[in-house]
Amino acid sequence: MLSRHIPCGRVATYPRSSILQHTRLCQPVWRRCASLEAGENRSGHISAGPNEGVIFLNNIFPLSFQWLFFRVPSVATGDAITRLLRLSVGHEPSELLEKATGATSSSANAHAISTASILEVLPRIKEGGAFIKFSHGPDVTSAQIENAVSEYLHKKKIRPWLLPLHHVASGLVRGKPWVEDLYRLPSQRLKVEFLPTKPGGEVAELSQEELYSYFRPYGKLADIVSQPPDSKVLPKFAFIDFGHTRQAVMAKNCLHGYVVGEAQGGGKSGTVLRLSYEKKQKAGWIWDWLTSHPRIVIPLVAALIAGITVTIFDPIRTASIKAHVTGTFSVNNYRILKWLRRRTEDLLNSVRRRYGMESGAGMEAIWDDRRASIDQIQTWLMETADTFIVVQGPRGSGKKELVIDQALKHRRNKLVIDCKAIKEARGDAATINAAATEVGYRPVFSWMNSMSGLIDLAAQGTTGIKTGFSETLENQLVKIWANTSTALKELALEGRKKDDRDAHLGDDEYLEAHPERRPVVVIDNFLYKSQDGSIIYDKLSDWAASLVTSNVAHVIFLTHDVSFSKSLAKAMPDRVFRTIPLSDCSEDAARRYVINHLDFDAPEVDTEDGIKKLTPSQQRKDLAELNDVLPVLGGRLTDLEFLARRIKTGETPRKATREIVEQAASEIQKLFLAASNEEHRTWTCPQAWYLVKQLAGSESLRYNEILLSDVYKTGGEAALTALEQAELITIQSYNGRAYSVKPGRPVYFSAFKRLVEDSVLASKLDLAVLAESIKAETQTIEKCEQELHLLGELPKQPAELTGRVQWLLGKIQTSQVKVEGLETQSAALKKVLTTEY
Repeated sequence: MLSRHIPCGRVATYPRSSILQHTRLCQPVWRRCASLEAGENRSGHISAGPNEGVIFLNNIFPLSFQWLFFRVPSVATGDAITRLLRLSVGHEPSELLEKATGATSSSANAHAISTASILEVLPRIKEGGAFIKFSHGPDVTSAQIENAVSEYLHKKKIRPWLLPLHHVASGLVRGKPWVEDLYRLPSQRLKVEFLPTKPGGEVAELSQEELYSYFRPYGKLADIVSQPPDSKVLPKFAFIDFGHTRQAVMAKNCLHGYVVGEAQGGGKSGTVLRLSYEKKQKAGWIWDWLTSHPRIVIPLVAALIAGITVTIFDPIRTASIKAHVTGTFSVNNYRILKWLRRRTEDLLNSVRRRYGMESGAGMEAIWDDRRASIDQIQTWLMETADTFIVVQGPRGSGKKELVIDQALKHRRNKLVIDCKAIKEARGDAATINAAATEVGYRPVFSWMNSMSGLIDLAAQGTTGIKTGFSETLENQLVKIWANTSTALKELALEGRKKDDRDAHLGDDEYLEAHPERRPVVVIDNFLYKSQDGSIIYDKLSDWAASLVTSNVAHVIFLTHDVSFSKSLAKAMPDRVFRTIPLSDCSEDAARRYVINHLDFDAPEVDTEDGIKKLTPSQQRKDLAELNDVLPVLGGRLTDLEFLARRIKTGETPRKATREIVEQAASEIQKLFLAASNEEHRTWTCPQAWYLVKQLAGSESLRYNEILLSDVYKTGGEAALTALEQAELITIQSYNGRAYSVKPGRPVYFSAFKRLVEDSVLASKLDLAVLAESIKAETQTIEKCEQELHLLGELPKQPAELTGRVQWLLGKIQTSQVKVEGLETQSAALKKVLTTEY
């Protein structure tokens, strides 16, 4: 027989065979439907009178169910808990106690143990267990009842369905548990506070050995941390760290409120143990460690970011560069667009011709004139020599069209890099974007360079060392070129097959043996604005040298700078560059270019009667003037195209040439001779005017003779270099030594004459040149006078100083005569300015 206690005070007994049935029929009799998580009468405690005990069953519910109680409190009802218990354990606690006590039939106290009855069940969802309050006879103790239950659970290994890796465990509640429904979640660490049994009583702080003896039976202890001896915090406490959270749950529910007697080390009046969960946040100490060790963490994070970049983004960037080189995503390569272009080619050409959009008009004459240069480039591209090809010529001479449109016309894998776009970008981020755009490097996060620079600066201020987050412009460019090299090599090896005759060759040997497979890299506008800084050109030259020496690609430089050898020699000091100098085209080629441009869109046959018509050039009677105007314009393609367009609109060649010369003179006056822009220039107006005036009378000047003039005595070479970059002049060199200066364009010779013929402009600028000369002579006189004054202060005048004094006096006299002559000229020029408009 198993008796059951009813909350109203009545005790009912039922046969064991009918206990399960009665339990199911009378569930509300022994289970309260409200506040199951708040103890008896919501007091937060479980009271145990004489012949009563409390057992805590652990590992019944998953700890993850704790969110269910706090998020949906309505589920913590008696019926719901009953179903949850049966679902997890397989039977109710009443059955568990019945079977456990029935298993002790061989014991001497078997009958006494079997008389135990359940009084109340309080589930602890957030701790994954339940309290079972039971009553027993006077002949048996609560410990014996708990031992019987523990032996039964250990023998049967009951594993809850919701916790297949754990088995149900039990422990006798030795203290007075606090059954609260606060949002305090279990953890592996317990805080043990030592409290007096009475207010104001003495408290004994238990040692680590004593704490170990109390808590070790509930599970493996990881650590015991006592309160520091000098701590003034009350009440005294200690931390107990368990290996698992469920072991801490069992210890907390069994020992909370336990009174340690005097014999056990609890002092005369005893000590009460108050247990609570101490949150041990793993993420917290990880974060604390990360923030307290920036010298280790920041480089590791930088290395991690670099690894992710190399692993994920670099293959994408390499594929993007390959698509850019081959034009995979170019709309011009789609078949449907090619088909449409073929069907509408005549219409498109007529539109281009009507609006002057056809840029190839008349170029056949130029290519015929430069056929030898085109063939030479194509021959060099078929050779295995590892050196640069340099096409040098003034701006407007058709270097890019010659190489890309003619020499590389049938090359599919060609990459064109325009240095002008890179140099004109403002700021590091814009420069990186421009360089990436030229090679198709995508994606590029140039904005992160500024952000990482701020992070690096802040970290350096706190740690005292550089973190390496920020990268210089130089490093970013090196990364872009390195990815481009990888893409170009993959393109060069793309056509290899396993059954080729040279399949046994390695990649390097294959590329060396097949120069026709290598892509071609064209670097346009090389050394454009090189005076502003050469870091971009240095890195570009080094990268190009690596491409050539490793046989990855052919490299062609297009430059207008005659001193290109100085820059390229740094990258390849032991190589001789293959150079093609492009000058202005010949007079005969210029004439044929203008005529072909006029006849480009003329129909050959009359559509009505089939009679062949005269071409526009044959209908013009004024083209004989080309013999007179072409020597004035020279063979610069830009000027010839301008001339052809003007003639095509109906102007005569003489009038068109006159307009071109006047326009060139206006540009020179605005760009080089206007004083308003002098603060942004390296040269001065007198320096530019000196060259204009001298070159108006002679097509070539001696380089060193210019430097001896008064206006070029200070910063002369820098001014000449800047004027060459601005295309006012062209400096010719021999073996790296500048020896002559010529006009920047052939038409400038006539423009210089036109400017000199303007008496008012010439007088104004000559007056500025004379002022510079007077200033220089005056400075010479002042220096000589200062030295004479110093010699005159000597106490005696040695005979050896006579020659020096005479020389100084002669210098003063010579300079004075020059000053007087210059003043006379200045007076004449001022008269012109006051009398003429």
